Amino acid sequence: MVGSSVKARFDAQLPEEQKALFEKAAMVGGYRSLTEFVFTSAQQKAKEIISSYESLLVSDRDREIFFDAVMNPPTPGDKLRKAAERYRKATSV
Repeated sequence: MVGSSVKARFDAQLPEEQKALFEKAAMVGGYRSLTEFVFTSAQQKAKEIISSYESLLVSDRDREIFFDAVMNPPTPGDKLRKAAERYRKATSV
């Protein structure tokens, strides 16, 4: 939970070049420490990813419709089959 007073530990090993890059970004970005930069950046990215996911599939019903369409696609109609055939002929696929 973000903002919780209970602290958890997070350790990571990374190549020296990557650490140097992060340290430079932290310094240039005005962060107080490498840790602050890494955690702030990771938190922002996590929020972006979750927001993107949640906006794509807004409700349980939307998710159900989407995953049903992916897992059980309808059979192609005549127009789609003919278009695919024209494409295959035009591209020699």
